[in-house]
Amino acid sequence: MDALTRAVQAIMQDAATRAILPHYQSLAAHQIEDKAADDVVTVADHESEEILAAGLARLLPEAAIVGEEAAHADPSLLDKLGDALCWIIDPVDGTNNYAQGRPPFGILVALAEAGDTVAGWILDPLTGRFCHAARGQGAFIGEDRIFARTSGQEPAIAAISLVFADPARREALRNEIAPHYTLVDIPRCAAEQYPRLVLGQNDVSVFERTHSWDHAAGVLFVNEAGGKAARPDGSPYRVDEPGRTGLLGAASPALWDELAERIAEI
Repeated sequence: MDALTRAVQAIMQDAATRAILPHYQSLAAHQIEDKAADDVVTVADHESEEILAAGLARLLPEAAIVGEEAAHADPSLLDKLGDALCWIIDPVDGTNNYAQGRPPFGILVALAEAGDTVAGWILDPLTGRFCHAARGQGAFIGEDRIFARTSGQEPAIAAISLVFADPARREALRNEIAPHYTLVDIPRCAAEQYPRLVLGQNDVSVFERTHSWDHAAGVLFVNEAGGKAARPDGSPYRVDEPGRTGLLGAASPALWDELAERIAEI
């Protein structure tokens, strides 16, 4: 791992140790707030984001910082996603799981350059699994380079997120896409879903909502591992398109092509 990755890992581990793990399975009711429909935020999200933002600012003072909770409070921060350099932070990914006292949940950090993700880091605070990737340099878990592998199952294993799809889209996905795959429950945690695509647990995933803090690091990780994650029309995922929906991930380009062809027909 290079110096930047080691430094980012240390900051993420600090947030996990000081903000996330101490509150895990011990949140009081007043420490959990409704944020939006089917979405909550906890005191750990806020504390973690403060630690991450402060640490990352010291690493690259010239980079903008867009954290999920800061952007929720001030949506104008989304304009910074296309800056020359921008840190993107999800302080607790999988907050609904975390608030209920169960895994999976994680921390996601990405670094973007003019809207294009150039590096991403994913930490599982409970297991310590640390996934990371840099553009053109491969994907790693810890210090070991990783290459995406399929499950080998037939039909292929699909994790399809229907939570944020409108009713018509949800019905179409159920009727036209689901029958061609073996469906498994989604973890409701991108920090877990993207590693599953690389580690042979899931073959394909469909995402509707595509916030940069949820997807920037994972998309890069899958692509650098030799899988494929892209918009349904094949265009690359960019962080500076905050209003755009739809994203497909797969353990191999062939599986991605098959899924994209089916999606295009609905």
